[in-house]
Amino acid sequence: MLGTRVRGTVNGGSGVGGGIEAWTGIGPVGFLDTMVITVWEPPHRCVVRHTGRLVRGGGAFEVAEASGGSVVTWSEDLDLPGGWIGRLGWWVIRPGIRYGVARSLAGLARSVSQS
Repeated sequence: MLGTRVRGTVNGGSGVGGGIEAWTGIGPVGFLDTMVITVWEPPHRCVVRHTGRLVRGGGAFEVAEASGGSVVTWSEDLDLPGGWIGRLGWWVIRPGIRYGVARSLAGLARSVSQS
């Protein structure tokens, strides 16, 4: 993800119970997203539970075989903080988030196709 640095914590960020931290921001301005791996089925599936103060809920990466390659599905089911104000804020920042995710995934696709 653009502007995000990820590192493994517990168990180096692998296996059920493994921990992951993702810092999204620029310099000191941003937020920390902590996660615990709840399902670990390499190389096809990883499910996490977001445990941070700002980001909570579930997420998953799944890889499926497809003709000529693979399809990666990234899904998130997040609980937005701040009640109705948080939901309203989401509609404001959503276009920027979509843009960043699309750019990040396009970069991942380019990187993988060059391997």
